[in-house]
Amino acid sequence: MLSFFGRILGKKETGKKTDPMKKFLIVGLGNIGPKYENTRHNVGFKILDELAREKEVAFETQKLGDVATLRFKGRTFVLLKPSTYMNLSGKAVNYWMQKEKISLENLLVVTDDLNLPFGTLRLKTKGSDGGHNGLKDIQTQLNTTKYNRFRFGISDEFSQGQQVNYVLGEWSPGEEEKLAERLKTSAELILSFGTAGVSNTMNAYNGK
Repeated sequence: MLSFFGRILGKKETGKKTDPMKKFLIVGLGNIGPKYENTRHNVGFKILDELAREKEVAFETQKLGDVATLRFKGRTFVLLKPSTYMNLSGKAVNYWMQKEKISLENLLVVTDDLNLPFGTLRLKTKGSDGGHNGLKDIQTQLNTTKYNRFRFGISDEFSQGQQVNYVLGEWSPGEEEKLAERLKTSAELILSFGTAGVSNTMNAYNGK
């Protein structure tokens, strides 16, 4: 009898650990290598690094990216920094969604955005790629524009014809001063996405 109940309880516990609705894939977009580490285009990596540091989890190099897993308030967050370079981000996203059995609604892509003032946070549930090559490839791989994306504003303070140099350039001293607080708030947004839901998080953080 005891073993019978043990098997039942064991099944219930296993179910809790693998509940797909409580598992999230958080993808920070960027380019690998020290050359790109502190560039505006790599803010997706930087935000995930901040969250991993706060929650004391480490990234490990796995297939198509560096991966870290953290648990918070009964949720599991799989953090992914693709190693495919920005233009092929969708390949890594698709692979890890399948591997971890994570639904589209529990995917969050973290990226830079030229159309937002520096440090502005904006969470959306769908939208165009806005000319962003990482988002463009994800849209192609997933065959939909309806996936959650968290845009971090990097502003558009560049001269005509200098967009590539700007996004692949390093933060200005003024931006660096404000970046630590912005990264911390960004990490809070990600945890809220998984615990409070997308609508509540949008209301609480968009424009913050």
